[in-house]
Order: sequence, then structure tokens, then C-alpha cells
Amino acid sequence: MLSRPAPIVTADSITRIGPEAKRVVVVNGSHGGVYAAYLAAKLGVAGAIFNDAGIGRDSAGIAGLDYLAQLGIPAAAVGATTARIGDGADMMARGVITHANPLATALGCRAGMSCREAATALAQAAVREAEPAPALESAFLLIAEPPTVWALDSASAVGPEHVGAIVVTGSHGGLLGGRPETALKYDARAALFNDAGIGIDEAGVTRLPALDMRGIAAATVSAASARIGDARSTYEDGILSRVNSRAAALGIAPGGSAREFVAIIRRAAVDREKHA
Repeated sequence: MLSRPAPIVTADSITRIGPEAKRVVVVNGSHGGVYAAYLAAKLGVAGAIFNDAGIGRDSAGIAGLDYLAQLGIPAAAVGATTARIGDGADMMARGVITHANPLATALGCRAGMSCREAATALAQAAVREAEPAPALESAFLLIAEPPTVWALDSASAVGPEHVGAIVVTGSHGGLLGGRPETALKYDARAALFNDAGIGIDEAGVTRLPALDMRGIAAATVSAASARIGDARSTYEDGILSRVNSRAAALGIAPGGSAREFVAIIRRAAVDREKHA
């Protein structure tokens, strides 16, 4: 007797879906990096489709596809120039596949196929129980002296303890589903993201104006300069591609380094305290 196809669900981020992801194909707006793939595997997905985030440095935007192949999970990615990163519904509506792992290819998924067709192909996969190895630590304190600086591989890790801190993330700079409230969960002093290749509708940098409205200086680093999903690479390698008005008012501009962004924000905070 043939097994039934797995259900297909959409999500704006792999961090915004829970137990309902088990044994289904998840079309999600997250980048296709290893950390996002790890989260998908932890959820027990039957298959997954991500955004390729412009592919970027060291092909980090699609590195999760090979990671999932090792766990027996078919996965693919749509092009950032075809559908908005951070928007699962838009990926399903407009997305075009750019990359697929061998398991997905064996099911008929291929470059040039629509996201909807690819999801249907992945739904034929035999579900395997795959438990990924424990995740590497994804939060790192870079500078302990106030204002503190944190490297967070995912912006979903921003918590109340980061209020007033500078958060350097590995996440893309796109709003989830276009909703301004998803720009950052808590009011950090400043924030850095990866531009995910900027992509269609400039979706990879839409958090920046939303954070302007909250008085938070923010910028993106070029996906070609730093590995998406890797906050320490954002800090160590990142070259700024876009800055918001709050950051520009401090003298921060595209072409500068992530390290310079952090240094300028910290100097401004110290100066403000001296003159308070």
C-alpha cells in the first residue's frame, strides 16, 4: 500500500513553527544555512524548502541542504531574487528552485522548478526519524564591558537580557511576513544582520527602516562578505551594505566593517553617558 504524501505547510521562519512541522514538508522563509537546517531537523520535518539568501560567502546560504542530506532529509532552496526571504507564502507563490540536495533531486526536484511543484515532489519522501547532533553554542559574548556586544547566530535568540546591548546576528535583515514588529523582539541598542543578497523587493534589508522607527541603529553586512547564520563571521568578516538613518546619523556608512559599526556605537554610548 502506498503511503500518503506528507502535508505541506508554510512558515515565515523555521523559528516560527513548532510541533506541527513533524513529518511535513515545511516551505519556510529562513535562509538555507546550517543553523536553520539544524532547527528543521530537530522539528522532524519530512522535507524542507528554504531561501538561498543570495548563496553568499562560502555558499553559506545553502549549506544546510548538504547538512540535511546527511540526515536523510530532502531539502531545496528558492532563489532570493525570485521570492522574499522571511515570507513563506511569497516563496510558495513566486519562488523558483535554485538548489536541491541529492535526496530532493531523486524525488524530481530540480533547479528552475516552481517552489509549489518542488514541495509536492518532496511530499513523496519516505519519512525518516533523524536526530541531529546537539547544536553548537549559538550565542557568544564578544565584549563584556558595557555596552555589551553579543554574537547571536539567530535573531530569534534576542531576549530581555539583550536590552541596551549591541547584537551582532547571523540572521537575514528581512522582516518576517513583512511585519514591522518582527524586526527585533527586544530593544537592543544596535543590531547587525546579513543582507541575504538583498534579493527581490529588497526583502533582505527591510528590518532597517522598522528599527529606525524604534530608535535602534541597525545595518546589514553583505552576504558575499560574511557567512549567513554565523554571527561571529558577521562581526569578523562583515562589510556593511546598508545602514538605517539612526546609524547614518552616527557617521556609519556602507563600505565600513562590522567591527567599525560596533566600535562607533560603543563610543557614542560612552560619550552620551559622559554628558548625561
